[in-house]
This record gives sequence, C-alpha cells and structure tokens, in this order.
Amino acid sequence: MSKSLTQDVLFRQSIVKYALRYSLTAAAIRYEKGKSFVAYWLKRYDGSLESLKKRSTRPHHHPNEHTDEELKWICDYKRRMPDSSLVDVWISLRANKNYARTIPALFRVMKRQGVYKGRVKKKPPKAGRMEPMRYPGQKIQIDCKFVPYYCISTDYPEKMYQYTAIDEYSRIRYIEGFNDNSTYTAVVFLKHTLDYFEKRYGFKVQCVQTDNGREYTTRFDKYPRPTLFEKELQRLGICHKLIRPYTPRHNGKVERSHREDQKRFYNTHKFYSLEDLNYQLSLHLKYTNNRPMRPLGYLSPIEFIKIPLPVQNV
Repeated sequence: MSKSLTQDVLFRQSIVKYALRYSLTAAAIRYEKGKSFVAYWLKRYDGSLESLKKRSTRPHHHPNEHTDEELKWICDYKRRMPDSSLVDVWISLRANKNYARTIPALFRVMKRQGVYKGRVKKKPPKAGRMEPMRYPGQKIQIDCKFVPYYCISTDYPEKMYQYTAIDEYSRIRYIEGFNDNSTYTAVVFLKHTLDYFEKRYGFKVQCVQTDNGREYTTRFDKYPRPTLFEKELQRLGICHKLIRPYTPRHNGKVERSHREDQKRFYNTHKFYSLEDLNYQLSLHLKYTNNRPMRPLGYLSPIEFIKIPLPVQNV
C-alpha cells in the first residue's frame, strides 16, 4: 500500500469513527465533507482498513465489445484453419460474416481468447535508412525462387523456378514459372514484367534491383562480361542496381514475398507441368495483389496504387 493511499484510508477511518461516536452530521461538519460522502464510507466500513480502499471503477464490459456470436466465428475459423494469419481471419470474416471490426480489434480479442499464435521475435540486424519510393515504377526488385521438389509431380522430370518482380512503392507483383534460371529466362521474364506493369497498371519501370546471381550479372567471375539481362536493361535505358553480396535483406520486399509464397502456396500445392504451375501462379498472383498489407495501411496493392500521388514541391 502506497503512502498516499494509506493516508487516504486512515483519513476515511477517522471520519467513520467520528460519525459512529457522534453522528453523521457532526462528522460532515467536523471534516468538511458532504453528508453523502460520510454516509457512503459509513456503509462500506466493516471494521477493516481494506473496506475503506477505493474500488476499481473500470467497467466489466465495453458497449462495443465483441459479441458471443463474433467470438464463436473467430474460434471456429481458427479451429478449422489453425495456420491462418490474422489478416486471413479478418478477410474471411469480413467476406462471409459481414464482420465490421478493425484488424487491431481482432488482434486483441484473438489474444484474449488464446487463439493468436505469436512468434518469438528475432533481433533484426541494424540496417541503414532505406530510401522511400515516391511513385510506382521508381524501383522494382526481381528475384528467382527454386520450386521445392515435393511440390512437383514425380512424373515431371525437370526442375521449376519462380521469377518474381515487386514494385517497391505499391507492392504490386508479377510472378511467372520457368524450367531454368538462366540469363535468357531472366530477360524473358523482364520483358513480361515490363509489359504487365505498363499495360495493366500504367507505369513504366525506371530501376531494377537484383541480387548477384549469374542470371543477372557476372561481375564476380574471373572474366566478367555483360549478361543478356544487363544488355537488355541497357538497351531499354533502365538502371540496374545490384545489392551487396550475401545480403538478401537488401532485397527484402521480394524475399519476404517469397517467404509468404512458401507459406501460403507451395506448402499446400502440387504441380504436374510447367503450364499447371503457371496457371496456379496466376491465381495466386491475383490473391496476393488483392490481399491487404500492413505497410500499405491495410489496403491491398491494387487499392493502394489507385490513390492519387501527392503533389511534389519543386
């Protein structure tokens, strides 16, 4: 018990004892308190100091708290889909149950209900300040992901690779599957990417950032020479930026998208041909480009790119 709290309790005890010895009115006059104040503590007093402590005035329920029906929706969904993320639950409830709560509200109630799977946070490496992009196409990140063997049918003899391009400003992605990751397929993917971004979303790419894979550059070879990928970028007048070697976090947006692809796509799908892979990738691309993202204020990339750009001061 704090010192100030003890003094308050002892003061109330003095008032109550005086009222019991003389009268309620006499105690109110003596201690310069209202009669209702004296009567309240007189009624509360049972002979112990504990009875003279102030009780919490915090309400037991909030007028806008989740209803029992909403709590049942959340628990039922997590029971059926235990690996679903917070955003997945929110999207499903909003689409199927007309759920009108915000994502932070859903997060808090899931934690209280014990159905939110937290993860142990790793201490991130200290990173320098990243240059924020101001408009679509200012810079895109490109990377190649190996399709896991267990996703490919045993009847299909070749390896598969997924190329990914992501716009740093809007997080709009383009993905496509190939049978190899040569500099030739990198050029084919680059052309498809530029065509997709310009025709579908109306912006041109000014800079392409990649890692130091041999499909993009040979600068660390004994006898380096320009790759087809570098020649194509030079022909198109597009800047090519290479990240520091062995530092994938510098290509963090596309690397994170690959991690999400592994979790939400490759862990649950199987492919029987390259055509089948590309068909399923097209459906997955539609899902990811329409999925709300926290960095975009819980807007989807397609919703975010429709927001008018702020006027730049010259």
